[in-house]
Amino acid sequence: MIRLRRVYDPLEPEEDGVRVLVDRLWPRGLSKAAAGVDEWPRAVAPSSELRKWFHGGGSAGEFRRRYEAELASADAVAELDRLRALAAAGPVTLLTAVKDLESSHAAVLAEVLRG
Repeated sequence: MIRLRRVYDPLEPEEDGVRVLVDRLWPRGLSKAAAGVDEWPRAVAPSSELRKWFHGGGSAGEFRRRYEAELASADAVAELDRLRALAAAGPVTLLTAVKDLESSHAAVLAEVLRG
């Protein structure tokens, strides 16, 4: 099972399983202890260039295409395989600071991992 949550949400140890931060930057104003992050594979986060392009007015469809292309890199593939193995063993929660989870890179990543 792979679920999405905001990193700022309260911990749910029984349901979260392995908590994986999928943002490239550490969330503002949050201590590492409070975040309860178990893994932080930066290779599966969108590149800084892609984030800046998208926030500068890029389209969601093109963002998705470019992000999926980034996830095909060797470093990202290794991390994806590792995350799939974790998900096969138990629940995995993908964490992000983004407010709109369903329209975020984390939702794209969850689909790729499930797919």
